[in-house]
Amino acid sequence: MEYSDAGTTKAAVEIRSVTKKFKTMYEEKEFTALDGVSLSVLQGEFLVIAGANGSGKTLLMSVIAGLEEADSGTVEFPAGGEAGLIFQDADAQILGETPEEDVCFGLKSCGYPKRDLQSRARNALARCGLLEKKDFPARLMSGGEKRRLAVASMIAMQRAVMIFDEPFANLDWPGIRQVCAILKSLKEEGYTILVLTHELEKILALADRLAILDKGKIRFSGPPEDALRLPLEDFGIRNPMTAYNSIQDMLWI
Repeated sequence: MEYSDAGTTKAAVEIRSVTKKFKTMYEEKEFTALDGVSLSVLQGEFLVIAGANGSGKTLLMSVIAGLEEADSGTVEFPAGGEAGLIFQDADAQILGETPEEDVCFGLKSCGYPKRDLQSRARNALARCGLLEKKDFPARLMSGGEKRRLAVASMIAMQRAVMIFDEPFANLDWPGIRQVCAILKSLKEEGYTILVLTHELEKILALADRLAILDKGKIRFSGPPEDALRLPLEDFGIRNPMTAYNSIQDMLWI
């Protein structure tokens, strides 16, 4: 089932017929991890891509960001720019001793002038509510704070498209609330956001559209209210309507 927007908003990301295969150790036959995936993400759109573990969500994120090369198909950014990634393992993205050093490291890697590093880093940290912790040991921060730090780096590097891979993994209630709050803020600021998750109950209230990825294929792409009428359990996704009255309730803030 496909969804299209008839408006004139320009696409931020165009994914066309992306296929990725892997050779297996014990079989001559190749395993198709992504099978002809096509999606168009509009500028300023909040897209949730849901799927069970092993459905291909993380691989799709890596292909969009250029970390993995597809065997066929294309990924384009018609509006320009690059995608910023917020990984499931927040610790894997920390490269500086403190939040300020961490954001500055990314800016240096992107070639920003040395004279601009501190001001850019502090502005981004302030927008993510971390300025008071700019000198705090980065690896001792909470899980929610570490994800906010990753977002601060993407803001500083002017990434207009942000991709979150399982953003609620291994977080407690305060951490989930922090991540939901920063996602809500980014949406209000007009960022293009892709959230890859199977935990719809935590974030679906923010979604403009929901896509379902199952066994490497897009099975549905359309309004969230239409998706919730589908047998989501068949795709390994828990239907949040068994515990919630409406989509508007599905935001843990």
